Amino acid sequence: MSELVLTAENFDTSVLQSEKPVLVDFWAPWCGPCKVMSPVVEELAKELGSLVVGKLNVDDNIAIASRYNILSIPTFIVFKGGQVVDQFSGSMSKDALKARVEKHV
Repeated sequence: MSELVLTAENFDTSVLQSEKPVLVDFWAPWCGPCKVMSPVVEELAKELGSLVVGKLNVDDNIAIASRYNILSIPTFIVFKGGQVVDQFSGSMSKDALKARVEKHV
């Protein structure tokens, strides 16, 4: 499964009402570390079928970024049952990201 492009229109339905855990990558096109993490997040989306992976452009969706107090990017939030169960920021290896996410799947 590929990553889902999240917007204000589909965020609540795709993330908060999801039956599966959801990893949301809060990013922006101008962000260097976000560009580094993009292929890592994409690979994870294909590998972990038990997880929904979404990307939210913070420049285009300021209200949602504010709702979750996103102060630096990339920030990753894992949602389960509509609730935040983990939140972390910055670049990391694929293995580190996978290990952090898998404990919630």
